[in-house]
Amino acid sequence: MTTTAAVFLQTLSRAGITHAFVNWGNDHPAFLEELERQRVGNDGNTDVQIVTCPNEMVALSAAQGYAQVTRKPAAVIVHVDVGTQALAGAVHNVDRARTPVLIFAGAAPFSGQGELKGSKNEWPMWPQDVPDQPAIVRQYMRYTAQILSVKNVPKVVMRALQFATSDPRGPTYLWARREVLEEESGPSTTSTNINIMKWPSIQPTALNSEAVQRISAALLTAHFPLIITGHSGRNPCTVPLLTALSNQLGIAIYVSCPSAVCVPYSHPTYLGMSFGGKNPILHEADVILILDTDVPWVDAQENTPKQDARIFVVDPDPLKQGMGWSHVDAELVCRADAEVALSQLHEAVNLPGLPISPDSKKILSRKENLQQRHDEWIHRLQAVETTSVDGPTPTVVSIISTLRQTVIELTPSRGQKTLWINECSSNLPIVFDHVRPDIPDSMICSGGTSIGYCLGAAVGAQLGAKVAGKEPELTLVVVGDGTFLFCVPSAAYWMARRYETPHLTIVLNNGGWASPINSMKGIYPAGHGSRASGDRLSVGFGPDMPDYGQIAAAAGGAWAAKIELPGSEKSILKEAVRIVLEEKRCAVVECVVESI
Repeated sequence: MTTTAAVFLQTLSRAGITHAFVNWGNDHPAFLEELERQRVGNDGNTDVQIVTCPNEMVALSAAQGYAQVTRKPAAVIVHVDVGTQALAGAVHNVDRARTPVLIFAGAAPFSGQGELKGSKNEWPMWPQDVPDQPAIVRQYMRYTAQILSVKNVPKVVMRALQFATSDPRGPTYLWARREVLEEESGPSTTSTNINIMKWPSIQPTALNSEAVQRISAALLTAHFPLIITGHSGRNPCTVPLLTALSNQLGIAIYVSCPSAVCVPYSHPTYLGMSFGGKNPILHEADVILILDTDVPWVDAQENTPKQDARIFVVDPDPLKQGMGWSHVDAELVCRADAEVALSQLHEAVNLPGLPISPDSKKILSRKENLQQRHDEWIHRLQAVETTSVDGPTPTVVSIISTLRQTVIELTPSRGQKTLWINECSSNLPIVFDHVRPDIPDSMICSGGTSIGYCLGAAVGAQLGAKVAGKEPELTLVVVGDGTFLFCVPSAAYWMARRYETPHLTIVLNNGGWASPINSMKGIYPAGHGSRASGDRLSVGFGPDMPDYGQIAAAAGGAWAAKIELPGSEKSILKEAVRIVLEEKRCAVVECVVESI
């Protein structure tokens, strides 16, 4: 005999799920029994590796990091309504980042007098019995369903995975009552009765022939064509396609609100990036291709395209169906996969009989102009790094640039096999600009706006890297002090030690949350609050701030240090990198920068 819980785990394993990030509760006896049965019969191993997570948001963030690195789904198992709620802002992140994750939650028993195995027998099962548990997360999910019987578990699980891995990819949510998880049946209803290969993801969509012709012709004949992207790099296969197309035709690239490395910083047509600020070249472009981007520009930041600019949108979800408002005036709006669309456009601009040759003087002139502007941009970034620090504390630029140089010096690959996890909120663009990543998949972000992702993601990303066979030499997390506390560091560092996923965390301590102050100044630039301190505005942590490094030391045995004075960055960062590389344990460096 087998239980619903057993069939569920068997199906996950057969579908290629290697890890489940779990937080157990009173709804999971059937899972715990089945996992121990597997260990007894399999030399202590289970079909799916169980990663114990003392906090649900950390669990889902770890699953997100895993899926970002492997591009394959992970599973998360949580406890009834309260565990579902404790997934917290990570639900928003996996939705916005289009990350494939299968979330499963148990539910309170529906019987209360011992009628069935699994009936209510503990007092929490009454308050946990809510009218509509999946409503907690439904608007963020690609699919939600209740498992009602052991006999159709495989089909429900495979349907959920089919949704999760089809564009626009994202999370799915399944749930089942305790009696259903305990339901028993013979081997005829196990997951072996379905063909896993017959449940493929939807094939990526392509541009139709008219769209290919119009977009490619516009890019060829434009005076100043521009591609704006932000998320195409989530699929690393798009990076060489984008760089080849832009290099061949002399198309400028600008990155807006990125969640991944979409284009190498060294690429000659790359002219800059921003997180919602001013795009200094938007007004120059007469043809604009918006490629897989949630926010191509913010109108209120004086970003206005040329009145006669031809604008094309290509995106797996071009209307942003999960957002209340999103719009760009465009000539064409196309639902298409970025990799497929770029391949089509690359092929189209190499066909005979084009209105202008890719080798024409016009295009050669465009390429020369972009190379010059790219070099000037990089030179400006480098000049900021060499500027001496006059203040009492190091700058974020000096810390990040010194860290980049230290990683190059101390890692065998000279930084080429380093994974950067960037969750710095107000300093997020500075980290991009002064790490200047060139390698696809070498820097990842949450893709959403709920802070508290990076420490869990560091654990999951390294577990995923082992599965994918691309383990980084060094994993680096760069995080603000306010965000660090949202990450539930006590849970995250305990997991890092237990599952041997050491990483270096750089905590940029500006004394609180800068983002609310920046938002306030955007509306009241000369108001009363513009002259107030962070502490007075209730967004500061002073004067008695947490000891961030010691939190990690207590929870996970991390090495801890603090940078407070300009000029001390190099020696401390070198030791921190050495600790992670040689001692294989976490290190945390708190960097005190100018206070809010």
